[in-house]
Amino acid sequence: MHSHDEEQNQMTGSRFLFVTVLNSLITLVEFIGGILSGSLSLLSDAFHNLGDSASVVGSYYAHRISERPQNKFNTFGYKRAQIISAFLNSIFLLMISAVLIFEAIPKLFKPEQINGNLMLIVAVVSTVANLISTIMLNHGSKNNLNVRATYLHLLSDTLASIGIIIGGILIRLFGWNIIDPLVTIIVALYIISETFPIISKTIKILMQGAPHIDCYSIQKDLLSIDGVTGVHHVHIWSVDENSIMFSAHINMQDMMISDAEKIYDPITKLLHDKYNVEHVTLQAEVERGKKEDLFYDSGTDIK
Repeated sequence: MHSHDEEQNQMTGSRFLFVTVLNSLITLVEFIGGILSGSLSLLSDAFHNLGDSASVVGSYYAHRISERPQNKFNTFGYKRAQIISAFLNSIFLLMISAVLIFEAIPKLFKPEQINGNLMLIVAVVSTVANLISTIMLNHGSKNNLNVRATYLHLLSDTLASIGIIIGGILIRLFGWNIIDPLVTIIVALYIISETFPIISKTIKILMQGAPHIDCYSIQKDLLSIDGVTGVHHVHIWSVDENSIMFSAHINMQDMMISDAEKIYDPITKLLHDKYNVEHVTLQAEVERGKKEDLFYDSGTDIK
């Protein structure tokens, strides 16, 4: 009998496989349609979908790697595989968007003749397929940067396809060929605006930046626990967006180690229940470091 995690992994795997196959088909259709119709926005969407397929495969592989247990080589496990995947996917999105803007700008001043009918047909098919893919990966995109980056790929393609439909209608009705590069630029700028927050968050995690937690509030809470007389040398960071780590030096009264352990338990429980900290490392001290700051700063390296 499979555990819940195994069943979840199988479901995620089947979704990733379905989305990969579907996006590969969309890419082929849009490449052919873009070449035959002369539509830059269709070709740009085809490149997006090509990137989506690679993104989905990379995201799923990173997801599987992140499930590996801790070992002597990676004592915190492999959770950051998904953060690296999200970062690389986002950088790839920025590169694609920059190239598309570079290609579209000259066409604003010299629009090319476009087959609006073919452009419209291909865009409708692409929109339906992209919408299905987006819905498939919508679950889990809010709590996982890796899935969110892939979801953003798919969402941007859905919006691009809708834009292409609007452009195809305008080209067919009024012959406004300038709409094609204009849609390309608008979608590319939207993708860039949505991608930067993911890059910022992944960089912060990879740089072991502190999550949005009030460390002075933690200090106050810990000092309210019986037996704790000081808190310093605090380090708090994230392995991924859901796993917060905490370490600190805790001043206590002079006592047996077995008695100190009894104070560790309420500290760990408080940090977990109130601040969602998953892993706690404490160093007990009596007077050592008692007058030092909450965050270690001696002008040298971490100690």
